[in-house]
Amino acid sequence: METAIIDQIDNKVPFYQATGKEVDIFTHTYNNKIPLLLKGPTGTGKSRFIEHMAAKLNKQLITVSCHEETSATDLIGRFIIKGAETVWMDGPLVTALKTGAILYLDEIAEARPDVIVAIHPLTDHRKEIFIDKLGTSIKAHPDFTLVASFNPGYQKGYKELKPSTRQRFAAISFNYPDAATETAIIVKETNLDEDTAKKLVKIAEKIRNLKELGLTETVSTRLLVDAAFLIKSGLPKRLSVKTAVIEPLTDELEVIDALVDLSNLIL
Repeated sequence: METAIIDQIDNKVPFYQATGKEVDIFTHTYNNKIPLLLKGPTGTGKSRFIEHMAAKLNKQLITVSCHEETSATDLIGRFIIKGAETVWMDGPLVTALKTGAILYLDEIAEARPDVIVAIHPLTDHRKEIFIDKLGTSIKAHPDFTLVASFNPGYQKGYKELKPSTRQRFAAISFNYPDAATETAIIVKETNLDEDTAKKLVKIAEKIRNLKELGLTETVSTRLLVDAAFLIKSGLPKRLSVKTAVIEPLTDELEVIDALVDLSNLIL
């Protein structure tokens, strides 16, 4: 399990370009301590958004990148051997509960079912968990906030959040920004010239509309930013797009060739 703890105090607020009312929604859900679910495809800014909001609120952010092996024990904590003693070590969930941090469970649907069971008491009036290994309950700090994300398109037919879980969260849908906004994001993030940034966005829009290719994922803003960084550092434009945008999408050589041809026409 990968856990990142970011102390946002006195740190610069990470850049995030709002595309709707998500900043207002987050502020109100945070103030009311309502759990929040961020829904949307990979690379649409969900993680950057939560980093941005945590910094704006001057709150510590604890991020857990969930996967199929992520268990409730990973989140809550476990006994470890330390010297000649057996001591308890808090997991990221308990740490966030005690300190009043924002806990961000990235791709929560990937985690094992016992994780969902563990967080349920934190999404209603109880705001506490019982740790059976310690025989004690821990009440959430007044500032504790739970945020989770998942990708409905990718998870469809594979792993889904049950309605009983989804209805414990308020939710915001994230999607790819409009062309002007996405261009502005690329320019702001990488200092790439606007004309080239526009062409990258045009390539992305073309690929996103090619539904017949059956791509599991399509071009994310994150991939475009990666391509822009490569171009900015001196790698040829066409090679940068092939490396950072097209190759990550598929292993099918025919599809790669078709997408390379498409992008070369635009560049």
